[in-house]
Amino acid sequence: MNEEVFNMSIRKFLKTVGVKSQHEIEMAVNKARAQGSITGKESFPATITLRIDGIQLNVTFDGEINLE
Repeated sequence: MNEEVFNMSIRKFLKTVGVKSQHEIEMAVNKARAQGSITGKESFPATITLRIDGIQLNVTFDGEINLE
C-alpha cells in the first residue's frame, strides 16, 4: 500500500464531502428562511454517517449547526 496515495485520496474525499455538505446546508437554510419556516436564530442537530462497504466501516458523527 502506498501511504502517500492513500492519505491524499482520503484528504481529497473529505474535502469534497466538506465543500459539498456546506453548500447543501447553506442552500437548505436559505430556502427555509425564504419560505419562513425558520427565523435564522435556530440550532439544528446534525448527523453524518460515513460508510465504506469494502472495509465494513460504518460510523456516525453527531454535531450541531448554529445559525446565530
